[in-house]
Amino acid sequence: MGTEQYSPMLPLISDEDASPEVKAVFDDIRETRNTDFINNFWRVLANDPDNLARTWDELKNLMGPGTSLDPMVKELIYVAVSTVNNCTYCVRSHTAAARQKGASDEQLAELQSIVAAANKTNRLAIGLQVPVDEAFQ
Repeated sequence: MGTEQYSPMLPLISDEDASPEVKAVFDDIRETRNTDFINNFWRVLANDPDNLARTWDELKNLMGPGTSLDPMVKELIYVAVSTVNNCTYCVRSHTAAARQKGASDEQLAELQSIVAAANKTNRLAIGLQVPVDEAFQ
């Protein structure tokens, strides 16, 4: 059912094995998300502490409050893009986040219908080389 598991390309960095730089990012994730859980994405990314810090900082700022998009909408966008990119990990983790922010099963199902329709019409427009209407330019 699409829940195949992979061995990570790099080891999962445990709290015990984390460098001080990684521990600082893990601590910020815990504080920002109000949880003790550090997911596997961050634990694998911790093999490159600079990339971990850079990626966390970007996502924390983009996905956090204080912008014009509702946090649940942001998660739904993330699910849609992850679906198109076939990233099972991201679909699962951001679906869980969307649910935590209030997304219902009906909203998630509708989202996937929209993703499917957009993917189909995108491919038709690309394949048929439909010119962009002047009104849309």
